[in-house]
Amino acid sequence: MKKLEEAVRQFREERDWEQFHSPKNLVMALMVECAELAEHFQWLTQSQSRNLSPEKKEMIKEEIGDVLIYLVNLSEKLGIDPLEAAWEKLGKNSKKYPADQARGKSWKYHEYE
Repeated sequence: MKKLEEAVRQFREERDWEQFHSPKNLVMALMVECAELAEHFQWLTQSQSRNLSPEKKEMIKEEIGDVLIYLVNLSEKLGIDPLEAAWEKLGKNSKKYPADQARGKSWKYHEYE
């Protein structure tokens, strides 16, 4: 992760883009990239979304890369370690969604009670 963070930082600095990378702008760009990712799945059936062509997967791979790059930029800007944040959130979700209650269900945690 550190190697990716450094490469993203270098890419940004070489282009003098730091001036545009406020947290607000980074979040908006991240949302746009997430929407572009979602667009690839917009009209697919569940089955089609599980059986993508190699060409479609390549396009999706590029969007995932864009999403991750903006997330890395945002994390750095806010001083948040994205891996630490993910581990902490996974721990919280484990408590919110106990496996014995959540297995096979798509309910929100408050619907278990």
